[in-house]
Amino acid sequence: MNEYSSNLDIVGEALYKTVVVSDLHLGIKASKVRQVVRFLKHHPSERIILNGDIIDGWQLRKSGKWKKKHSLFFKMVMKLAHDRNREIIYLRGNHDDFLDEILPFHMGSFSIVRDYELTGLNGKKYYVVHGDIFDSVTTNLKFLAKLGDVGYTFLLWLNRIYNNYRIKRGLPYYSLSQKIKAKVKTAVSFISDFETELSEVARIKHCQGVITGHIHQPADKMINGIHYLNSGDWVETMSALVEDYEGNWKVVYFEEWLLQFEANRLKEANIVSPLANATTFSPSKAAFTLVPKEDGAIPGGTLAGAN
Repeated sequence: MNEYSSNLDIVGEALYKTVVVSDLHLGIKASKVRQVVRFLKHHPSERIILNGDIIDGWQLRKSGKWKKKHSLFFKMVMKLAHDRNREIIYLRGNHDDFLDEILPFHMGSFSIVRDYELTGLNGKKYYVVHGDIFDSVTTNLKFLAKLGDVGYTFLLWLNRIYNNYRIKRGLPYYSLSQKIKAKVKTAVSFISDFETELSEVARIKHCQGVITGHIHQPADKMINGIHYLNSGDWVETMSALVEDYEGNWKVVYFEEWLLQFEANRLKEANIVSPLANATTFSPSKAAFTLVPKEDGAIPGGTLAGAN
């Protein structure tokens, strides 16, 4: 069964007030669109914020390719806006800067804007923005930003090759590109400056928090009295932000959620999950392997004997 063509329905009623995803970069090979669709299906909310770089217009103009699964992502989003009256807020990022031509755009509960102010259930006011407008290279020297994008595209290609190698050996996803960036002092310094500067912008706008994306670095922390939140991305970390009905925010990592989700399904079926210890599990040494099924199938998938 193809989960995109046959079932785009959200599972159950809203579990969260708000879900924030950013930096999907639809149009490049590294985009984890299958994962983000599955995440949104299992994390229903009253409001979804698409915080920039959802479409990678830069790569689509060059070597990127728009696929059916990318269109079906938007089909699911529009289905939520139309059928369930969910609020969908799409903020323009630097890679989807072509949206400048139509900003602001409003159609029912779906809108496209440059920035946004959100009052959380915790009473705090948050300034929501992709974050690229505070990057002087991206804003003022776009040709240099695109030159740097070539190097970053190579890093994502390397990350994809490395993880294909890991998957074939039964190992969990590992963000090699994030690890490399963490080792580069200039990248660490840029991230720190970015976080501090956006926190100050939120203060100037009389907000108590800021929700951003852009740098592919998920975060939930206090910076000089400002609640700084970053949703991460769906090419490296596969992460999102959620706001529960008690006003609490947290970062959710897809791989961590998926391991717990599959373990719970197997527990319900009274099967011990071979993924329970994913860092040591080896399909070649196991007595059986797990063959996953699509959502809605028999919990746990199919167990196939290892000869």
